[in-house]
Amino acid sequence: MDIGSVLAQLEQSGLAVWIRESGVLYGYPLILFLHTLGMGTLVGLNSAIDLRLLGIGAGIPLESLKKLFRVMWAGFALNALTGSLLFIADATKHASNPAFYVKLTFIAFALVALARIWRRVFCGQGSGKLLALTSLACWFVALSAGRLMAYVAEFIA
Repeated sequence: MDIGSVLAQLEQSGLAVWIRESGVLYGYPLILFLHTLGMGTLVGLNSAIDLRLLGIGAGIPLESLKKLFRVMWAGFALNALTGSLLFIADATKHASNPAFYVKLTFIAFALVALARIWRRVFCGQGSGKLLALTSLACWFVALSAGRLMAYVAEFIA
């Protein structure tokens, strides 16, 4: 069984067809909304921490931002779930889109930077300026690639 047939089977599953074709508000539109909400939570809070590490809002104690990590990981979990649902709805299209792989790669890089910020800045006594810059750049590329997926797919088709 090749990857193309696996993707086609995934795309033709009852759940994928329902997401793609049901036309109800609690289907594709709700999943997309929740994906956006998770992304805003994760990337927004991560960016706030990054900017604080870069000196913006220096009056805000770093310790007070520590509790945001739980909320960010919840945002990531929501994104992983909803992203998987959005993927299966159009698995063959997404799997053939180079922007999708750029998006996933830079999300992985951003999550590594986030984990290193946690260890270095919030669990140790290190500076996180370079990590903060890296994190912001990775999220910028990941978000841009995610948005470009719709346009790159038109050129591929």
